[in-house]
Amino acid sequence: MDSIAQLRKNYTFGQLLETEVPHSPLPLFQLWFDQAVKAQCPEPNAMTLATADQAGNPSARIVLLKGADENGFSFFTNYESQKGKDLAIRPEAALLFHWHELERQVRIKGVVERVSPAESDAYFHSRPPASRIGAWASPQSAAIPNREFLEEAEKRFKAEFGEAPPRPAHWGGYRLRPTEVEFWQGRPSRLHDRIHYQWNNNQWRINRLAP
Repeated sequence: MDSIAQLRKNYTFGQLLETEVPHSPLPLFQLWFDQAVKAQCPEPNAMTLATADQAGNPSARIVLLKGADENGFSFFTNYESQKGKDLAIRPEAALLFHWHELERQVRIKGVVERVSPAESDAYFHSRPPASRIGAWASPQSAAIPNREFLEEAEKRFKAEFGEAPPRPAHWGGYRLRPTEVEFWQGRPSRLHDRIHYQWNNNQWRINRLAP
């Protein structure tokens, strides 16, 4: 474990200047995301989602981005999971994208709301049948006795619904509406570029942050 402190990487891939960024963060996010896809970054839509419970205890996990537009960033999950319970109490969250190959991060904070049932239905029915059955079979975040519990539940719901399971009422989407977005570009000597957008008085304010 002593070797961990000796790990070093010098960041030299690119730069990010506040004089060259758009007035709002979405076009830059879309550009960076497209470049991450083109660079074949593993699962470029994987993002860390951080929530907090009523006492303020934080919790983080990896989820998959399923939409990004002027309304915000969307993902789908079990509403009765730990993150779902957190968001029911404190509808605020943070997202983090890390595209290692491009030496980039994007940090996002904002308020979270459920997407419409129609939007949840549309995405749910675009998933493979096995994933749709899995949404019924797994009581996400709950303690279960063993693996067999899940496998038996999968068989039971497969027998009940066949290849056309409906969307469970406890499963659907969330949308994070950003209030802050930071773009981080690695630079040499740890003097990284950090461009920060903050929503204030109905417009985006742009600042450079010290690394």
